[in-house]
Amino acid sequence: MSATPALPLIPLPEAKAGDLARLVEGLDASALWWLSGYAAGLASQPVARAVSAALAREPAAALRLSVVYGSQTGNAKRLAEQFAQKAEAAGLQVRLLRADAYPTRELKSERLLVLVVSTQGDGDPPDDARGFVEFLLGKRAPELKELKFGVLGLGDSSYPQFCEIGRRLDLRLTELGATRLLDRADADVDVERVARPWAERALQLVRDQAKAHAPMATVTPLRPAATAAWSREKPFAAEVVANQRITARQSDKDIRHVELSLEGSGLSYEPGDALGVWPRNPPALVDAVLAQLKLDGNAPVRIDETTQPLRLWLSEQRELTRLSRPLIAQHAALSGAAELNRLLSPDHAAQLQKLLADYQIIDLLRAWPAAWAAEEFVAALRPLTPRLYSIASSQKAVGDEAHLTVAHVAYDAFGSTHWGAASHHLASQTEAGRVPVFVEHNERFRLPRDTSRDVVMIGPGTGVAPFRGFVQERAATGAAGRNWLLFGNPHARSDFLYQLEWQDALKRGQLARLDLAFSRDQAGKVYVQHRLREHGAELYRWIEGGAHVYVCGDATRMAKDVHAALIEAAVTHGGKSLEDATAYVNELQQQGRYARDVY
Repeated sequence: MSATPALPLIPLPEAKAGDLARLVEGLDASALWWLSGYAAGLASQPVARAVSAALAREPAAALRLSVVYGSQTGNAKRLAEQFAQKAEAAGLQVRLLRADAYPTRELKSERLLVLVVSTQGDGDPPDDARGFVEFLLGKRAPELKELKFGVLGLGDSSYPQFCEIGRRLDLRLTELGATRLLDRADADVDVERVARPWAERALQLVRDQAKAHAPMATVTPLRPAATAAWSREKPFAAEVVANQRITARQSDKDIRHVELSLEGSGLSYEPGDALGVWPRNPPALVDAVLAQLKLDGNAPVRIDETTQPLRLWLSEQRELTRLSRPLIAQHAALSGAAELNRLLSPDHAAQLQKLLADYQIIDLLRAWPAAWAAEEFVAALRPLTPRLYSIASSQKAVGDEAHLTVAHVAYDAFGSTHWGAASHHLASQTEAGRVPVFVEHNERFRLPRDTSRDVVMIGPGTGVAPFRGFVQERAATGAAGRNWLLFGNPHARSDFLYQLEWQDALKRGQLARLDLAFSRDQAGKVYVQHRLREHGAELYRWIEGGAHVYVCGDATRMAKDVHAALIEAAVTHGGKSLEDATAYVNELQQQGRYARDVY
């Protein structure tokens, strides 16, 4: 998305120009397209205000469908966009909104609503849906007796609270009096298996509702249906330009700086976006699985309408490094293992969670042997999915390249070496190798349009990746705002990622502050959240002065501790009560001034 025009170029009074800047702040491309079409429609009328008032008094001739999504990694967004496009092509009036851009005051007047929402970790909403979820579950939610709705939940069945947010929203809407168009669907990591038939059924039911309300209208889309040359379904084969280890040999971590050429692709990205990488499973792992199951890798296997060798299925199209609950259940039935069946019972959820965390599929096959037929085994495995890496560069600085900061997952367990699929695939690449990639845009994680704003960047470990792109972008655009980076890792001597670049940025004034937390370099462990507390007064001054705060990295512990540190700063240095400080930080998030890219 192009930058917002400088306010002096807008033919509006100063006060109105300021209102406009606040209105568009944080809106994604879909919302901006809708807003532009709405404004253009008003402008085309001889007496715009009179027509607008008349429309407000008269009921709409056609029933409008609102499609609202909450997405952390982009899957819910992609599915919502696909559904909205199909509904619009079918002649429906459609608006597509990210959950944090949805005007909750309009909920009481909705008649048709489709929610596509993911669940993060153990039952948390995605960051862009937190405010929407809190509103809907709270006391201010209105009665919705005229609303008909459908909910598609996305999640990972490896977690106990699988699709919890979708379940809670579905239940809450019925409590408020709304009527289900169709039953909620819960999609696992292989989302298409559940999402596609649910969306087809939902679309037909939505069309039926619209026809019953009024004759179907011919709808002119607000935006052309452009098809990108390269996408998730059709990735670009990017050449590897560089693959360099940036941790010292004595480090426990093997972190790689990988540079990929996008030349000739036409792909573009902004700082904060991610690069999707389609991995291949390690050949040694594929060999081990085939040997354990005593299966022939050259044997043809037919799944749906596709027939190809078993080795190809296991190498490029099925997950082998991530264990899932459904696979454990099928393997338990096939092997007759009493211990596995015991772990699947509700009162052993913690032990099952540990198995899912510690074991890969090869470990399951070795610990509890079973005779799988090739077709049954492939059908039981999840489809291989792309991995998303925060882009560690700005195109203004590197041109037709995308840089990644990759933690190579390789460790010994249960007597053999284990790898992460994508990280090992990337780490194994030599220069001139090719990697299938696509750009995953992240509108929630954007630098402020007002380049005079300060930014605070909190990124321990590989979470520092997007902030390398942020600093490059701010330097290239001559941004006047200050940049403050907080980085942490175990050891300064071996794990200081991009050390020379950060030191050079300090000398050049591209970084105003650099605070470091090397957790194992002293008796007591020190993390970035400790540095935030140490500099809480300065942090609060920056925020009060209009700074934007960004967090990238581990969602399980770090992001929660940083969130708590931000609240503590508002209490200690802002004189707020805990309740008011919590509301203050939540409001920053709603304004788009506190953004997280956590995983």
